[in-house]
Order: sequence, then C-alpha cells, then structure tokens
Amino acid sequence: MKSPRRTTLCCMIIVIYLSQATPNLSLESIVHPLILREHELAGKEPLRQKRAVASSRVVAEEYTVDVEISFENASFLEPIKTYLNSLSFPIQGNSTDQATTTILSIEVTTVCRPTGNEIWCSCETGYRWPQERCLHNLTCQEHDGFPAGHRCSCLKGLPPKGPFCQLQGDVTLRMSVRLNVGFQQDLKNSSSALYRSYKTDLETAFWKGYSILPGFKLVTVTGFRPGSVVVTYEVKTTTPSPELMRKANDQVMRNLNQTYKMDYNSFQVVTSNETKFTIVPEIIFEGDTVTLMCETEVLSSNVSWHHVERHSDIQNNSRFSVYTFVLNNMTSISRLTIYNITQGDAGEYICKLTLDIFEYESRKKMDVTPIRILATEEMKVTCDNNPVSLNCCSEINVNWSTVEWKQQGKINIPGNPETDTDSGCSRYTLKANGRQCPSSLGGMRVTYVCEFISEHGARGSKSIEVTFTSVANLTITRDPISVSEGQNFSIKCISDVSNYDEVYWNTSAGIKIYPKFYTTKRYADGAESVLTVNTVTREWNGTYHCIFRYKNSYSVATKDVTVYPLPLEPNIMVDPLEATIPCNGSHHFKCCIEENEDYKVTFQMDSLSFLAEKEANGKQVCYKYNFMASSVSWCPKKLNVFCHFTNAANNSVQSPSMKLNLVPGENIMCQDPIIGVGEPGKVIQKLCQFSSVPSSPGSPTGGIITYKCVGSQWKVKKNDCISAPINSLLQLAKALIKSPYQDAKLPTYLKDLSVSTGKVKHEVSSFPGSLGAIINILDLLSTVPTQVNSEMMTHVLSTVNTILSKPVLSTWKVVQQQQTNQSSQLLDSVERFSRALRPEDSTVLSINQTNVQMRSMVIKPGHPKAYKQSFVFSDSDLWGNVAIENCQLGNLQRDSSIVTVAFPTLKTILAQDVPGKNFANSLVMTTTVSHNITLPFSISMTFKNINPSGAVPRCVFWNFDLANHTGGWDSSGCYVNKVDEDSVSCICDHLTSFSILMSPDSPYPGSLLEILLDIISYIGLCFSILSLAACLVVEAVVWKSVTKNRTSYMRHICIVNIAASLLVADSWFIVAAAIHNHYHPLNKTACVAATFFIHFFYLSVFFWMLTLGLMLFYRLVFILHDASKSIQKTIAFSLGYGCPLVISVITVGATQPQEVYTRKNACWLNWEDTKALLAFVIPALIIVVVNMTIMIVVISKILRPSIGDKPSKQEKSSLFQINKSIGVLTPLLGLTWGFGLATVFQGSNAVFHIIFTLLNAFQGLFILLFGCLWDQKVQEALLKKFSLSRWSSQHSKSTSLGSSTPVFSMSSPISRRFNNLFGKTGTYNVSTPETTSSSLENTSSAYSLLN
Repeated sequence: MKSPRRTTLCCMIIVIYLSQATPNLSLESIVHPLILREHELAGKEPLRQKRAVASSRVVAEEYTVDVEISFENASFLEPIKTYLNSLSFPIQGNSTDQATTTILSIEVTTVCRPTGNEIWCSCETGYRWPQERCLHNLTCQEHDGFPAGHRCSCLKGLPPKGPFCQLQGDVTLRMSVRLNVGFQQDLKNSSSALYRSYKTDLETAFWKGYSILPGFKLVTVTGFRPGSVVVTYEVKTTTPSPELMRKANDQVMRNLNQTYKMDYNSFQVVTSNETKFTIVPEIIFEGDTVTLMCETEVLSSNVSWHHVERHSDIQNNSRFSVYTFVLNNMTSISRLTIYNITQGDAGEYICKLTLDIFEYESRKKMDVTPIRILATEEMKVTCDNNPVSLNCCSEINVNWSTVEWKQQGKINIPGNPETDTDSGCSRYTLKANGRQCPSSLGGMRVTYVCEFISEHGARGSKSIEVTFTSVANLTITRDPISVSEGQNFSIKCISDVSNYDEVYWNTSAGIKIYPKFYTTKRYADGAESVLTVNTVTREWNGTYHCIFRYKNSYSVATKDVTVYPLPLEPNIMVDPLEATIPCNGSHHFKCCIEENEDYKVTFQMDSLSFLAEKEANGKQVCYKYNFMASSVSWCPKKLNVFCHFTNAANNSVQSPSMKLNLVPGENIMCQDPIIGVGEPGKVIQKLCQFSSVPSSPGSPTGGIITYKCVGSQWKVKKNDCISAPINSLLQLAKALIKSPYQDAKLPTYLKDLSVSTGKVKHEVSSFPGSLGAIINILDLLSTVPTQVNSEMMTHVLSTVNTILSKPVLSTWKVVQQQQTNQSSQLLDSVERFSRALRPEDSTVLSINQTNVQMRSMVIKPGHPKAYKQSFVFSDSDLWGNVAIENCQLGNLQRDSSIVTVAFPTLKTILAQDVPGKNFANSLVMTTTVSHNITLPFSISMTFKNINPSGAVPRCVFWNFDLANHTGGWDSSGCYVNKVDEDSVSCICDHLTSFSILMSPDSPYPGSLLEILLDIISYIGLCFSILSLAACLVVEAVVWKSVTKNRTSYMRHICIVNIAASLLVADSWFIVAAAIHNHYHPLNKTACVAATFFIHFFYLSVFFWMLTLGLMLFYRLVFILHDASKSIQKTIAFSLGYGCPLVISVITVGATQPQEVYTRKNACWLNWEDTKALLAFVIPALIIVVVNMTIMIVVISKILRPSIGDKPSKQEKSSLFQINKSIGVLTPLLGLTWGFGLATVFQGSNAVFHIIFTLLNAFQGLFILLFGCLWDQKVQEALLKKFSLSRWSSQHSKSTSLGSSTPVFSMSSPISRRFNNLFGKTGTYNVSTPETTSSSLENTSSAYSLLN
C-alpha cells in the first residue's frame, strides 16, 4: 500500500461480454464515472472467467473483475457503498458493432482501514479471508468507521493476491414465497400442465433475479403447497447479504408476470450449513446436565430452540436455560442447557437463527440413556470373618467421576471400596464376624447401595440386599428320650437364626431320615425342626443329628433315643379270635409273637389276671393259658380276654381281644380240636396260621379264615388266607413304612416283591387273601417314594403283571363280590408310582409285560416333540394310542415326566358304573405328569372298538372320589371325538385312567333316532320362533282395539310377555345347540350363560301363565275389589320376571362355583350331580297344578254363581274364553316338561325323547293359535283392519243377527272339541257385546281377561 493513511474499498464486478472476437476489455471503461476519486487499480491478477454460454454466432462470456478503490477521505466510504447498493442491475455498458458489455452486479467484498502502522481489513457478508492467513487467536479492535455488526477477522500483512476477501463455499438456500392466487389440486401433480407452466414461469423469473448473487449456480422449484399458493424452491449460491438478497427478490418481482400476484413480503430463506451444532457430553445419561451449543458467523441474537418430538419451542424455566450472545463481534453463540435430563427430553433439537429474511437452521438428534448398574441383588453372608465382595458394574463403560458405596440397616458392617475405571466396575469387600452380627440378630438384612456418578451430574445406583447370618446355635430337647416300641416321641431342635439353606436329620451312621418324619418352620428370629415318630420300632434306637446348613457352614445338635423292645399290637397273633365253651368245659388261649424277648405276659379276663406259660417254636414264641369255665361264677356269659406284654421299661401293650362265649353244653353241635366247638349257624373267625390251613415251616400263614357251623360240621365260609411268602412280605412292608430309612430300603424291597410274587403265582390265583395282600403292599409302598427310577418301576409293573394275569381274574371276581375297592386301590397305587418316576439316562422309557405296558418321556428344554405312544396287546387282541400335542407340552415344567400305563385286563375287575348296564370294554390307560399341568389341557386317545353292535361308546375316566371314595367311571371333561368301525377316539382335558363305556340308553351319534330328533327340533323351533314373532306382530296390530280397559290391558300384557319370553328362550336354545358339539369341548362360559338364560326365560313363560291364572281368579272371586292398573302391572312383572330371576340366580350361585351347574355333555341344568334341573321342574309343575286348580274353581263359580254375583251372559262367555286359553296352554306346557323330565332318567324309552322334542319345539305355534288367534276379539280386529268391504259388510250383518260362527267361536267345529273339556256343550257367541251402558264395564272386564 503506497499511502498508509488511505481507506481502501475492494469491489467485485460481474460482467457479461458479448463478442465475435477475442475480448479486449479496458478496466477503466468498466468503472462507473460517478465514483468520486479513483487513483489506481491494485488488482494485478488477470480477469477471471466465470461462465461462458455458447451461441450459434455470438459468444456470451461472464467475467468476475476484482476492483480496488482507495480514498484519502474515509467519509466517502459509506456514501459509495450506499450508492452501489442502490444501483439497478443489469447495467448496459459501452456497445460497439462487435461487442456488448453488461454489468450483472457489483459487490463490496473488503474494506481496509489504516490503524497505526497496520492495515485493518474486514470482509463483507458472504466473503471471508483465505484460511491460511487468518489469525483466529487475535482479537481485532473495532473502530468507529466500521459498520456495526460486521465481523472483523485479523490478518498480519496482506494475502499474496492482495487484500481481497474470497467468496464463501456454496450453500443451498431453501426458500419460499407466496402467490396470492387460489390453490388448485393440479399443483400437487408434477406431471400436470398447470404444474409445468407454473414451474417454467417461476424458474425463469428466479434465474433472472438470483443470477446477480455472487457464486450463483442454479435455482429449482421443488413444489407447491396450499395457502394461497406457497412456492418452495432452492437456490444454490454462496451466502449473500440481506441487502443483495432483497435486490435479487426485486428482480424476481420485476421479471415475473403480474398475474401470479407474488407477495414481496412473503420471501423466506432457510440455510443450514452456516451453523456449528455441538452437544456435550457425547454419551448422555439420565440426570446429566447437557449443553447444546450453536455457533455461527452470522451476527444476530435472534435465536430460538425447538424440540421436534414435543412440537414446542423451548423457553427458559427451572430445567431449561437459553443464553445467546455475540463473541468478539465475530460469532453468534446460543447455548441451551438442560438440567437433570430425562428420557422424555431425548429427540431432535433445532437451533434457528433469524436475520432479516434469512433463517439459519441446524438440527441434531440427542439420545438419553438410563444408567444401568449390574449387580447381584441379594446375597447371604455368614458372619465367620471371611472376606466377601459385593460387585457393581455399569452396563456402559464411561469415565465415571466417582463411585460411592452407602449402607442402610440396623447394624454397621463397613467395607473397602475399589473401582476399576477401565472395566467400569466397583468392588466392595467386607468382613463380618460374630460380634458384628450376634445370634440375637441372626438374619439381619443390610442394604448396600453402589452409586455411579458421571462427570455431568447423572447418578445411577443399585441396591444389594445382604443378609448377615451368624453361625446357628442349636438347642435340642434336653430330657432323655426312652420309649418302647409302639409308642411315640418327638425331638425339637431350635435355631437362634432364621436363615438356612437346608435342614435335615440323620443317624450316627450318616443315613438321612426320611423327610416325612420331620417338619421345619422358620420364624422372624429363629427356626425349629421337629422330628416326630408316631409308632416307634426297634430301628429308631440310636443317635440322631439335627443339622442346619447355611452355605458351607453346618450347625449340629445330637440326641440319643433308647427304644425298648415291645410287640406291636398288630403283630400279636391271638388264638382263638372267638371261642364257645360249655359251662363246664375249658379252652386254651394263646398269644404269639415273632421274637424271643423276655416279656412278662398275663391274661386278663374281666377283673381276673392269670400268668401265661411261655412256649418257643423256632422264631415264634407263644404264651398260653388254659381257661376253666368253672372259674366264672355264672353261665351263660360273654367275656373278652386279653393278654398283656410288659417289657423291662415297665411299658405294656394289650393284644387284640379274644371273645369268649360261655354256653350250656346241650346246644353245642359242631366240635373240632383246632376250630373249637359251636352251636348250629355259629360263624367264627380264626387266624389262618392257627387253623387247619397248611403253612410253611418258619413262615406262618397270614390272614383270616371264616367258619360256619352247618349241622354238626364246621364249613369254610370265607377264606382270606395269605400264603406264607406273601404274608412275610406284607409284614415287612408294614415295618418298612415305619422305618426311618424307608426310601433307602424301598428299591431292594420292590425287587424282592417282584421275585416272590412271580414264584407264588399259584398261591395268588388260589387265595383271594394273597391277592389282597399284594394290593395292600403296593398301596403302602406307593406312599413312600419321592422318586422312582426305571429299575424300581420295572419291579412294580412285574408285580402288577402277575396279579392281572388271566389265571388270577377268577380270584378278582371273588374280591369284587366282597364289595371291596381293591381294584381302584391298585390303579391308584400304579398312578402314584408313575407320578414319582424319574428316568435316569434317557428321555424315553418303555416297559412291556404281558398284562401291562408302560411308556414315558421326559420334557426337555426347548421345543418338545409331541408325546405319542402306542400299545398293542396281541394276547388280548386290544390296542390303543395316546397323544399330547407339543403345544400342550410347552406349558409343562422343565424335566417333567409323562408316563402312560396300559392294562388290557383291568377293565374286567374295575367296579362297574351301573351293574349290568355300563361296562368298560377296552384298554384302560392311565397317563400322569410328574408336575402340575397348566389348564386348559388336552389329551387324545384312541381305543380299539370291540363293543357290541348298537351300543354307544362313551369316553370316561376313573374318578377315585366317586362312590364314597371307592371309585367309579366318570365322563366329566371327556368326549367322543370320532367313532370308526374298529376304533373310538376320545379327547379329555385332564389326566387319569381312561376307557370307554357302552351306554345303550342314549341315541348313537349319527343314528337314525338322533337325526330324527335333530330334524324335529330345528323344524319345530323355526315354526315356534316364526309363530311367536307373528303373535307379537298381531298383538301390536290389534293392541288399541283389544286393550280399552284395565282387565283387557293386563290380559294382553300377559300374552305378549309369554310370547316374548318363549321367543327369547327358543333363541337361546338354538345358541346352546350351536355351542354344544360332539366333536369339540364345550365353551364353558358360553354354555353357562346359555343355560342361565334358557332357565330364566322358560321359567318366565310359566310365571306369566301363573299371573294370567291369578288374574282370572281375582276378577271372578273378588268382584267388588278393583286394583289400579299400576298396581296390577307391578304385581304382574314382579311375578313374571322377578321370581324366575331369583330362582335362576340362586341356582347358578349355588352350583356354578363347584362347576356342577350345567351337564357334562349339554348346555342345560345338571341332573346327575346336583339335580339342579329341579329348580325348573318343581316351579313349572307347581304352576301347572295351580292353574288347573284355578280353572276348576272358575268353572264351578261360573256354573253355580252365588246370590248377588251372577255374571252377565257376555261376562260368562268371556270367562270361558279365558278358561279355554289356560286350560289348553297349561297342559301343553306342563306335559312338555313332564316328558322332558322322563328323558333325564336312565332307561327312558326313545318314545319319550320324540314326544318331548315335538311338544317343546311347537310351543310357539300353540301360543299363537290358542293364546292369540283363538280370541274372537282379535279376529274381529284383524278382519276390520285387513278385510275388503265385502267381508266387512258380511261381518257386520253376521254380528247384528248373532248367527255367524267364526272359526274360533265356541260353536265352531274346531272349538266344540274344547268345550267338552269343561263339561258343557252348546253355542256361546262371545263376539257380540252387550249394548247397554250399564253392563259395559263389567262385560269388558271379564272379556278382556282373555282378549
């Protein structure tokens, strides 16, 4: 710069030079002559060609010229800038024949001023210094000569090409302007002619206007939207100044056709690449203080913030703070601070700076993450002074500011925290000793909280509940325990802490006691476990340990138990059980036990006591006494004899009683040295081992044999003897269930049972007692195991196979004749074993025997396959399948076992449902699951059908609760799915023992009878519903004609409600028929609803008929009393709907909680279980009887009136009309349900089914005919309303003459038959009213009761 005191103005001139030759442009000629003083042109660079446009002949080229203007007087600066801004472009320059120059725009780019020894320059809007020369760390001074608001960038020295600011980078300006014309829908269609026309005209105007912008490249119309017409378009250029943009907009207005009515004040500009948007911190947690900051070089304080998701502008409040300022006159900064941020604050934020028509917008999306701390929520710590670590880790690892540990609780147990910033985890190590958590506070809970704190204030915490438990101090029963066999004892073990993982008892040998012998309870400040033995055996003698385990810490208390030998009462065998002795005779009594201990034994008889004589025979020891009848003071007499065993502990046990009958000798006929003596017909019982039944040496026979004195000989009446091997096993089984180690002994015992049963097949088939003993053994043992392995199950089924073999079936018949439930007991035992089965090494287990087969499967995690098993018994020619779909198995617990056991011969021994009627005729399959099933549950089974022709299969299960818990077949929850020639498919919603029954009383599904009943029902119901609808229509049509007084009004109210109730009841009947399906389970809720409404509305029919009858009785008996219409209506509706509602609600309330409201196979009131059907039958039959009684009373009243109440002729006819309706409808309705009641009972004939179906289906037709159309008043009203004039005149004539005979009059052939119902014949013309006014009211009242 030559003169340091000069002010310099740098301009950029855009010109277009049109020439056919190479341009030769003189810069001096381009400068406008009105510039005040131009000294020199400092721009040394050549002309910069910007754009060239090809033409056919003339070449138009665009140039950008940099011009520097220097002033000695700085005051010239502003006037020149003002002048340049006021110019209108384009400006035509000098023209020659060969060239034309046009100036498109003149932009001031740089203003430089001398300051001291330096030159300070500033860039105008849209321009910036070259980045390599900028010194951003310097703060430039602001001088008075600089325009306010212009930024000042600092340079040390001039750029290489001179003090020229450069254009900023390209930006895309999103602009809009409004046209004050009506919006047309074609403007939404970019392919429409209107759209293209608008787009072409507007883009042409935009090009001409915005081409003056520095760096302008293109403009494009992007669309139109309503309001009037808003044009949206984009301009690609550098950032222009507001003044230049206004000039460009002026150019657009001038170049656009005025018909578009462009609104100059509606121009808007939005730019988005001028703003720097930052968010601190980058990872945001809930609770952080977050700063969003916008920086832009556009100087303006008009900044707004907007939350997109909330559709709201952000204002200053307690959580949001907006602060906007200008930094160093260079940068506009707006800072949004959000305190204690939440996830609701997440989303997209818009920072918008507004300057003139420019909007500088920047968007950024912000995510807010909750702080998730991972830790074990509960821990148990034993106060044993061992270190324990509590760990917390953040799910997202960031540079946490700090991690704090706090504790809350009644005791203070501090620890040492350690935080690993790399892993985002913190460890809290603590030690607890007995002094910190004494036993009195055992189980004290302390909550430790680890809190992670971020650098920006967010806090996330996790609580760890630590239960401190001291080593348990146990207190056990102090008193010494000394008992004899057969007595009981209990040991109480008390812990002073309540926290434990396991409590158990074991012996000194380390064998665990079976869990059923002890119970454990937990209290707030401790726990206790009680070992209880109700019947002590010798095995309980020893030392017992009570053990509380918590993790690896054991607390043990010890107690010794001394058991003295003493026979158990059931093990004392007495002989005789009952004896007869002549008054001068004698008899030997003995008590035997299977042990040789030193007992004191005495025989006691009344107040007498005698020492017994001991006699040993191998293992068996007997104590005898020879009783002399002469020792008793009188005879005959009945005595009870006992023997008492007393042991070393002076405890005693009394044997079962022995009955002694002292009788005169002359009555004794039967004598036997073993059995004894007795009178004719005398029945006595004797233990088999003391009878004449042979027994094995060393192993006595068990059971009881019954003798009867016939003539002079004892005959065996009943033999329940048990073979010696089986009896030995039975005694061992009884001892095993009292043993403390029963679960450990069970596998060996089941094996011995299987082997022994197989060896004594002959004894089992010969002695019912042996069979019963094996069943009792299985029943006893099935209560023992909590788990059964495959080997144990094999032994069980081997035993079952033996007792269900065909040779044993005859013995089963003997057992059945004794009315015992041992077949049900056997099935129950097998099911208990099945539920306890846990296969060890496979998911599928199969066991096959001749008379029993088993299949099982273990449910594994994942997607279980369907459970499908098949059973084939070739010897019995039976087969069956069972299937449970995998969707059902998915609801079962993991590792559950499904077990199915099939029996081909069990069907012949299970008690029959009704002897001689229903019988099982297929396999019996029992399916069990080891864990509870989730309802609804479905199992399908297929049985071979070998039923007799014509019988109906029923799917049933064995219900152990029926017949006083002896068991019986039940069909609840089961139905026949499909019947083929050789198979029956069943589906049930529960698991137990299934079979099929043959019921000869019910129509066979698909049989001719069932089809006939269905046809009658549906056709009849259609007629009934149509008839009832017609009845209601007729009543609506003739209502005003037939309800002109109270009595007539109430009579038709009754008829309408009878028809409406029956119509709704029949509709619900159809709904119930749709719900019920032989091949699908009933929808229980819908079925209950249908049953309730059918019950309610059918009862309403009867109660409205009762109301009609009571009205008749009231009108004839209480002639002088006349109640108001409102009172009559209240009584009628209370009786017609109130009583049925009360009965229906009580019925469903009393039976539905037990799920016995509806039948098992139909949507109607239950009969088999609760007799709920009586809630309908009894009221209906009572109403029938009441209405019949009213009818008889009314007839008697009319035929023999008392003095003073003689009815008129018309009233008498009207009452007969009423009587006819009740007399006809009541028997029809009553007989209908009388036949329906008959069908409920088993054995009912098919005729009852047909009659009931016919009467029930056509009830609506009966009401239409006899309750509505038979009424002559109704006929007259209909004829009057619908007949032609000819019929009307003829009817009038007939009425006036009184000689017509309507079809429903009393003299018509149809009605004459009904006249005989009342014992009277003749003609009653009830259609002709009396004409006298005095009789009008009474006549109308009596007549209206029917009409």
